[in-house]
Amino acid sequence: MVWAGISIDNRTDLVVVPVRLNATNYIENILQDHVVPAAYGVGQNFILMQDNAKPHTAGITRNFLQERGIQVMVWPDLNPIEHVWDQLDRRVRKRRNPPLTIQELTQVLIKEWESIPQESLHRLV
Repeated sequence: MVWAGISIDNRTDLVVVPVRLNATNYIENILQDHVVPAAYGVGQNFILMQDNAKPHTAGITRNFLQERGIQVMVWPDLNPIEHVWDQLDRRVRKRRNPPLTIQELTQVLIKEWESIPQESLHRLV
């Protein structure tokens, strides 16, 4: 599973979670390490947008976010990051030497993620 966050002025690291995502490892691998620091960095204007996957809507996840004062937006029909996933997919598929292993794919995804101009992300938000 791949996770990332975007905002007008910044982006998170691209995170590859090598296990099946459940609420516990979503909290441990994504929320604690990436969302909470981003939220505290932005302050009261931070709003988390996530889809309705079970790890995102689980009671322990909702409690974790609420205890830290992180506001969650209702899932919209179209999430801006969906455009980024499409762009990332196209970039990987265009590569002359496609990745052949999970490790290669992880490296390529991170490299392509980091090469997307911030102004492209800004336009989506």
